[in-house]
Amino acid sequence: MDYYFTKILNCGMAEAESRILSTLKEKGFGLITEIDMKQKLHEKLGVDLMPYKILGMCNPGFAYKAIQAEEKIGTMLPCNILVIDKGNGTTEVAAVNPLASMMAIRNPALGELAHEVTNILEKAVAEL
Repeated sequence: MDYYFTKILNCGMAEAESRILSTLKEKGFGLITEIDMKQKLHEKLGVDLMPYKILGMCNPGFAYKAIQAEEKIGTMLPCNILVIDKGNGTTEVAAVNPLASMMAIRNPALGELAHEVTNILEKAVAEL
């Protein structure tokens, strides 16, 4: 089982980011963190990296249910989405596979929730 879902889009990063944010908003997710890894790694290490963003997405209802089922699940939240400039006018969007992430946790209630969130994220990336 892959730990992520991915799709290459024929557009720039700004458009790809807008599309995934819009798609996930329709599914009840909102952006709670945004990390520009190119900027951060240049700032902290002086290295160059291709444009690479990590978007932390959260669906409050699912997050609440997850915390109710497994108090320490916050160590694995939010659901991260990558937006990576692949060059030549293409951008990769990748989303975490919550089901793969949750395999280490033996909690049936959390497993059912992970299936539901996995289906949403997989469809969101496919719809792009």
